[in-house]
This record gives sequence, C-alpha cells and structure tokens, in this order.
Amino acid sequence: MTEAPRPNSTTRRRFLQTTGLAATAGFAGCLGGSGGSGLDELNVAYMPIYPDMQYFVMQEEGMFDQLSVSVSGKKFSDGPSIVQASAKGDFDVMMFGIVPAMIIVDKGIPAKITAANIQNAMKVLANDEFAAMFDEHGKEAFARFEEQKGRKFTFGTFPPGSVPDILLRYWVQNTLGLDPESDVNIKGLGGAAAVQQALLSNKIDGTSIMEPVPTVVEANDAPFQSIAWAGDFMPGQPAAVTLMHDRLREENREVASEFVRLHQEATQFVADNPQTAAEHASTVIGESALPVETARAALDSRASDFITNPHDIEGGAKIFADYAQTLGKTEAQLTVDELFDYGIYDDL
Repeated sequence: MTEAPRPNSTTRRRFLQTTGLAATAGFAGCLGGSGGSGLDELNVAYMPIYPDMQYFVMQEEGMFDQLSVSVSGKKFSDGPSIVQASAKGDFDVMMFGIVPAMIIVDKGIPAKITAANIQNAMKVLANDEFAAMFDEHGKEAFARFEEQKGRKFTFGTFPPGSVPDILLRYWVQNTLGLDPESDVNIKGLGGAAAVQQALLSNKIDGTSIMEPVPTVVEANDAPFQSIAWAGDFMPGQPAAVTLMHDRLREENREVASEFVRLHQEATQFVADNPQTAAEHASTVIGESALPVETARAALDSRASDFITNPHDIEGGAKIFADYAQTLGKTEAQLTVDELFDYGIYDDL
C-alpha cells in the first residue's frame, strides 16, 4: 500500500495545538475578523476520539495547508466541555457529539451542522458475567443482577447530555423498556480516558462508548464485551458532527466549503489507507494510550463507520432532538432546518 507523504515541519508549525494562553491568542485573532476577507485563522475545537478521525487525518496529513487560512486547534475531553467553552462563540468549527451541538444551537449561538463525522458509533459494553446473564434473560438480567448483588447495575459513561449518555438512556428506555433512572445506575465519568480507566480497573459494570475504547479493553483482556450496538437499535445513529459558526458558514462560505471538502477527503483517506489512519490516531490520542496495532484493529470495528454526508444522520438526529428536549438538555425540540446546513456539502 502506498501511503501519502507525512506533513513537513512547516505544516506542523502552521498547525497550532493550542492550550492555555496560546488558545486565547488564537480566539482573539478569529474574533477580530469580519466579512469574507476578515477571517485569517480557523479556531477548531475537537476531541481525541475516533468520531473525530477526520480531524486527525487532516492534521497529520498536512491537509490544512490547502486552506486559505491557518488553523488553530484546541483539544477537549468531552462535548459538554466544548459547550461551556463556546459560550462566547470563540470557535469557528466544533467537532464533537451531536447532542452538545444541539445544546449550542439551542443556546442561540449562531451555528449549524455542515458535515457528519461518523454513524452507528456506540457500543454498550458489560462485564462478562452480566453479558452471559443478559444473553439468557434479556432485560430481566438487570433485576436479577440487583437481586444477586444488592445494588443496581452501574454504567459509567460520558457526562450527562453527551451522545454516549443519551444513547445509553435511549437504549435502556426505548429498546429495553426499562427506566434509566430507577432500573440502572448511570454515572457521568468524564471523557473517553476516564471511562477506559474505569473499565480496565473494574470500577463499573458497563458503559456506552465509542471506539477505540472497546478495542483497547479487549486488547488488555479486560472482562467486558459488547451486548448492544447502535446500528442494530438505531440505524444511522448520529455521533460526532462538524458544527460551524455562522461567521464561517455564512460570512466566509468559500473557506467553509474548503474545510468540508477536506473533511470528505479525510473520510475517503481512512477507507483507502487504514494503516496510516491508525498511525495518525495513535499519534493524536497518544501511542502509550493507543498503540498503532490497537488503533488499526479499532478501524475494523463496525462502530468505525466514518462518513461526511450530513443527510445520512437526519433520521437519527430527529430522535436525538426529541430525546434531548425530553431530558431537558435543550429547551426546544430542534428541527432539521435549525440544526443542519446541507448546502455546503451538496455544492461540493
């Protein structure tokens, strides 16, 4: 397999992995722009998770050099943290879960989804003992577990309002017909690293999580296995998306189109060059946490279904919008028109 060349040192200097004061300086540059010619830097919020794989590829392959503006990225552990940091509208592009994206739109920050990153990304994991019980008794396994252990089955996942959290609650309530508040215990642990550590140390009974965590757990021989996959109970389940602020999406439409085009190229790159994509994921997430061979194995998971076309997640987005409003995560039940700008992708 012929791999694309790695970015040179100039590319890496142009791309700023911003934290702290460096990030603040980048925000100031972005907010200073007005109109089509005023934007000279894209500020991107992202997460070190597989649903943001396109970002890893664009960064590591030097694709950002093709843009007419420079790029400054800031890493966050979870979507709710990006929501909090976005209160002032500091980011031009946010690559994170669709539920936090809905919360931002609901808060009145002018932004819309211009691309999907992945679909069917969530797996529900349980320890081996419970998995065998669930295989035999189905949803009744949760009551049996409580009778035997004297406590409710404990899921640990991302914070309340995140995609893994809401997807888990949807599965418990709508697929199993149980009450996520009274029949199980759902704890918000933080980001993927916190969930992974809780699984490896057997501090939780199960989780709702995306790759590469399930593959990392398997590679470490931790006693957990998948008992449900989003693609089975919510085909086309939306996960991470690319949300664009209106100052980019409307006022700098050409740059917005360039970014979505690169996003689409990155999606295709993952399909054509899985080994190199795995190396990039290992680099961005951290090789000690995600060795290349584990990163490569995670790409073979059915939960690693990378896409760009935002139309593909429309049905699932309607379900999530309804559920987010029911849970009180958004005040309004957002419509497709309020959430999506299909025009940029459709015009590619």
